[in-house]
Amino acid sequence: MPRSGQWGRAYFAVQAVAGCLWWIAVFLDPAVRRATLGGLDPFLVAVFDVPLFVLASAAAACGVRSAAFAGTVWTTVVAVALAVYATVSTQAGLGVLAMGAATAGSVAGLCLVLLGRIPTAWIVRGPFAFRPAPKRTKARVHVAATFGQIVVFWGFFLGLVPACLAFLEQRWGLGLDIPAVAVPAGVAILILASALGIWSAAVMSTLGDGTPLPSVMANRPVVAGPYRWIRNPMAVAGIVQGAAVGLILQSWLVVGYAVLGSLVWNYAVRPLEEADLSKRFGQEFQRYRETVRCWIPTFPGSRRTGTANQRPVRE
Repeated sequence: MPRSGQWGRAYFAVQAVAGCLWWIAVFLDPAVRRATLGGLDPFLVAVFDVPLFVLASAAAACGVRSAAFAGTVWTTVVAVALAVYATVSTQAGLGVLAMGAATAGSVAGLCLVLLGRIPTAWIVRGPFAFRPAPKRTKARVHVAATFGQIVVFWGFFLGLVPACLAFLEQRWGLGLDIPAVAVPAGVAILILASALGIWSAAVMSTLGDGTPLPSVMANRPVVAGPYRWIRNPMAVAGIVQGAAVGLILQSWLVVGYAVLGSLVWNYAVRPLEEADLSKRFGQEFQRYRETVRCWIPTFPGSRRTGTANQRPVRE
């Protein structure tokens, strides 16, 4: 299996080929040109993009680190500039999506080339670093802090961000016809998911001697309420809430945002969080982890945490 740096080089090789094919399509097919560049002059854009995107990606694939860095910077600049252009002109929406994906891929590829890994640990630094809550704090303080966090996080991640995405989706001409029944379905799902989130937060703050926020984490493991059936019900609730908001706004981009959030949480945040919990709570957390799934509920009667007949479960 290739080393991490080789995976990064492989990505840039794929990106170079994809960029080359895209430029061929731009000059051969007016529909592709309009969808991805709008009214921009393709010859003028190509003068800069071919060497700084296509050729730089090819050089990065050959192991030239400076080319990987230059190509990533250029891709990021183009993605931002194209997003501004599409928002103002209502053109080139597909180009924004393509360059946005290329930017994310280039950043990941650059990290693999330069560092040999994607530094997910950076996510939990600074104000998001894992720290237990101060001990001897009264439960009502944790409850108040928890619900303050809910107002802020839900207002931002379930209110402001989806509203902006839905607006951009329309400005970029990317909207799809979604059945009207999606709206009441989204409302029902949002209510249920929000109830799960509030229940989980209340249990964590009253029994865990802390809050769900990483910087004020619980001092005791909590295996009560929804935590008896699923390891991180608040994450599940948040992801489902995001998808429900997407249905309410009739925005596939918001639903995609929720799906992307689930992937980031599962593959970047969850391993770090569970490593911290394992370090702090040892075998107690390991037994819980082996008994209760992360995504699929483990209902009472099938496997019980802390019983003699508990059996490991798969994710």
